[in-house]
Amino acid sequence: MGAVVVVGTHWGDEAKGKLVDILCQEADAVIRYGGGPNAGHTVQFAGTQYKFHLIPSGVLTPGVVSIMADGMVIDPWALTEEINALVAKGIDVSGLRISQNAHVILPYHRDLDMHEETARGKAKIGTTGRGVGPCYADKASRVGIRMGDIINPARLRERLEQIIPLKNAILKHVFQADAYSVDTIIKQLGTVTATLAPYICDTQALAHDLMDAGSKILFEGAQATMLDLDGGTYPFVTSSHPISGGATIGTGVPPTAITQVLGVVKAYTTRVGSGTFPTELLDERGDRIRERGHEYGTTTGRPRRCGWLDAFALTHAVRVNGLTGIHIGHLDVLAGFDEVQICTGYTRGGAALNRFPSGDVQLLDGCEPVFETLPGWDEAGVENATSYDELPNNAKAYIARVQELAGVPARFVSVGPGREQTFQLPDSPSAADIFNL
Repeated sequence: MGAVVVVGTHWGDEAKGKLVDILCQEADAVIRYGGGPNAGHTVQFAGTQYKFHLIPSGVLTPGVVSIMADGMVIDPWALTEEINALVAKGIDVSGLRISQNAHVILPYHRDLDMHEETARGKAKIGTTGRGVGPCYADKASRVGIRMGDIINPARLRERLEQIIPLKNAILKHVFQADAYSVDTIIKQLGTVTATLAPYICDTQALAHDLMDAGSKILFEGAQATMLDLDGGTYPFVTSSHPISGGATIGTGVPPTAITQVLGVVKAYTTRVGSGTFPTELLDERGDRIRERGHEYGTTTGRPRRCGWLDAFALTHAVRVNGLTGIHIGHLDVLAGFDEVQICTGYTRGGAALNRFPSGDVQLLDGCEPVFETLPGWDEAGVENATSYDELPNNAKAYIARVQELAGVPARFVSVGPGREQTFQLPDSPSAADIFNL
């Protein structure tokens, strides 16, 4: 048995879904452990592009159990649309399982999300407006509705009769917004309950049954390390725990079960929304990376901010996640630059920092990146490569330098969106072997 966690190393959008898709070819189950419809994974398979927001991207692999675990917050209407879209494309979703303990995003959560973001004015966080933060806030306040509640009519009504007056008081008296009725919410949920009910179960018990059977389990993270609620660039963070530790919190699987943690790294760095971004390029180079990399949000369509790879932040991700290896992607996007740069450290007030200033965006403000310049590589050499050995020497040198700075080995590199465009590095374990390490 092996339990492998896949995490993003920076501010998200690293193409975690692609690595999950590749590793799922060898897995028995994939478990998404946190986040909600504010996440987006894009996977290209058999010439078709699939965009996931809630369902683990491993659902594309026949025979793999795809689990949406306790730590998630789920918009049941968005989930129903996602299920129906996959079925319409001929994808078998019979292996999908939804935690009875996952919390439900309801219409008032979306309203509160938008109203609160507007009220922040210039201090906006950059939320997607999908209701994720308010839903997690209700979870912490113990006034949330869970997926198990929506298939228990008596309990659902009892819970909503306690909660709706509280929400209406905020909507009406703080934001002068429309109120909700219990009957309206129940009626709206009734349009999706029949579709979702067959998939809802005790996923903690299921995960432990899989471990007891010696299954190979893959944990799929959403967002990324620098957006972690506790250790990220607060307050410009998400509402959950994308780091590897979140895989245990959000599933009930003990940390001792995890055997490998793989970090997904872009050959450059991006982020969406507000917050300090030391390596951001506010010139034609950043624009070029954005257009070549199609750097627009899967969920929102917002243009992503782009900059050179922040290897100093990467060293932080290695530490907090306990990374055992990395996957370097998007090498094709940097092809054609005469020179490329990597951030190897920060200075603040002229003094070099020994460690990445985590946990508070104010600690990051005022930091200046220290760059190292490397020679670029040509486009044809990357586009025509069919293995790692065929990559241009300068691209190989770049990979080697990223490995050196990270302090952990690169297991895979990608030069495009297709499965066949991901290469295993020499002397690295295969996807199958990673579960046996």
